[in-house]
Amino acid sequence: MNEPRFTQSNTALAMQCAVEIDIAAPAKVVWGLLTDGKGFPRWNSTIAGIDGEIREGERLKLHVPGTTRTFTPTVSGVEPERRMTWGDGVPGIFKGVRTFTLEPRGEAATVFTMGERFSGVMFALTRRMMPDFKPIFEAFASGLKREAERAAGR
Repeated sequence: MNEPRFTQSNTALAMQCAVEIDIAAPAKVVWGLLTDGKGFPRWNSTIAGIDGEIREGERLKLHVPGTTRTFTPTVSGVEPERRMTWGDGVPGIFKGVRTFTLEPRGEAATVFTMGERFSGVMFALTRRMMPDFKPIFEAFASGLKREAERAAGR
C-alpha cells in the first residue's frame, strides 16, 4: 500500500500544500466519490458534511468535524474525471483555492493530487493560526484511496 506524499512551500504572503497518492481504481470511480457531497463523511474524516451539489458554479457549505466552523467555497474549473477547484475569499486580502486533479493510469489506476493555496495580506497576518495541513491532507488522500479501491473491488 503506498502512502500519501505531502509537500508544502511558503512565502511571506502565501502557502501552498499538496498531497498525491496512487489509487488502484479508475478515474471514474474516484471522480464519483469527489463529486458526491452527501457521501463525503462516509470516507473523509476531515469533513463532517457538505451542503450543496458539487458541480460548476455551485457554492458549497463544508462542515468541519468537532467544531461549528464552516467554509463556503465555490466550485469551478470542472473537467469531469480530470480536475476541479473549490475557492473562497477575496484576492489580495485572503483567498484559499483547493484543486483536485485526477491523472488516469490505464483503465484501473489513477494518480490523485489535491493542492491548496492560501494567499493575501490577511493570510500573512494569520498564518501562525493555520493548522498543520499534513495530517489533514494525508487523511483526505488515504480515505479517498481506501473508499475508491473498495468501490472498485480491489
